[in-house]
Amino acid sequence: MGTAPRVVLLAAGASERLGEPKALVELGGASALDRLLNACGEDSPLVIAGAHYEELVSAAGARAQVIRNNAWAAGRTGSVARAVEHLGIQDLIIAPADCPLVPARVFDSLREAWRMAGAPARGWLAPLERESGKHGHPICIGRGLAQEVAEMDPAEPLRHLRAHADPLLEVVLDAPEVLDDLDTPEDLARLRARL
Repeated sequence: MGTAPRVVLLAAGASERLGEPKALVELGGASALDRLLNACGEDSPLVIAGAHYEELVSAAGARAQVIRNNAWAAGRTGSVARAVEHLGIQDLIIAPADCPLVPARVFDSLREAWRMAGAPARGWLAPLERESGKHGHPICIGRGLAQEVAEMDPAEPLRHLRAHADPLLEVVLDAPEVLDDLDTPEDLARLRARL
């Protein structure tokens, strides 16, 4: 497949525990959304919004295409299904707003590893953070695997799709940002302290 995977930024949740939209929190002089839009290296990534749709449309401006997931409360997998419905058959890099500090080199490494693997239609590629030995985000999924998301329950964790992937791939990186989980005010304070 000759085209690079399309970046999908997941920002549909209500961010109730955090108390403000995750994608719009200020982190070192830029919003989480700004940081991800700058890092992803794509002309017009797709942002899936829900609870804070109008605010995200305003914040993204012309830099991204923002579409609404009306069933955002059902779960994150539903937002990926909404992206697949909108984009059609395409490889995807799925980046949640929960990991707002992922640097551009992570997106670049995922694209290169995906290209080197031959862009497998049913592949799953995740960053493996070297020090912790844990997989993080964003992930890349092949176009064939992405089509299966529409058949999943929106509340089912996306990681369950891994069982259907072939091959399962990883790229080893020194990037603790891939393991971030921005959910609470304490998480936000921790990320701000790192900056």
